[in-house]
Amino acid sequence: MRTTGEAMRDRIVQAIDELTATNSRPPTNRELGQHLGGKSTGHIDYHLRILKERGVIHHDAKKSRGISLVDHDQREPIPIGSRRVPVLGSIAAGRPIEATVETDEYVSVPGLSSSAGGDGLYALRVRGTSMIDDLIDDGDIVVIRPQETAVDGDTVVALLEGPTESGEATLKRFYRERDRVRLEPRNRTMEPIYVAPNDLRIQGKVVTVIRQLS
Repeated sequence: MRTTGEAMRDRIVQAIDELTATNSRPPTNRELGQHLGGKSTGHIDYHLRILKERGVIHHDAKKSRGISLVDHDQREPIPIGSRRVPVLGSIAAGRPIEATVETDEYVSVPGLSSSAGGDGLYALRVRGTSMIDDLIDDGDIVVIRPQETAVDGDTVVALLEGPTESGEATLKRFYRERDRVRLEPRNRTMEPIYVAPNDLRIQGKVVTVIRQLS
């Protein structure tokens, strides 16, 4: 039996198709809401996020008419109990490097429903082997929950902003010490990175790892 949310998302997909064909341009969120009987833009936004995660639509939230349907033949089936997460770039599991942004790439994450893990989950491709003892290898993908705090032992995306680094991101275990933070690699051949608390910004915590098999 289909849920109310699934039925609404079906209606939104149909409305996008109809309004685009009628007006020769994509609809705005407000136009979708009006077409569907006065639904709020917040209500529409919620369902658009899920449709984007599932690969049904393209949605650029920065554009008022940034909504379009993905061609049916290009859609990848999303397994039940999985969530579609955007791959936003690469992260160093080694020496810090600047994260690089990629576009239009997604991964399906088993064990995460569309509402699991909070909003804003994203994925990064790992470069380097400093986390190999935690079974995070070069080429693997880590799924990140955005957050600005961490507790000892968390594996985090850390942005180094000190005098010797400028906006350089790295993937490490997080530990607080008396007057500094230790970013600990999980590779016996590598040394920790020590930074002052004010020179470090936590961008997120690793919630799962996707192993890339050759």
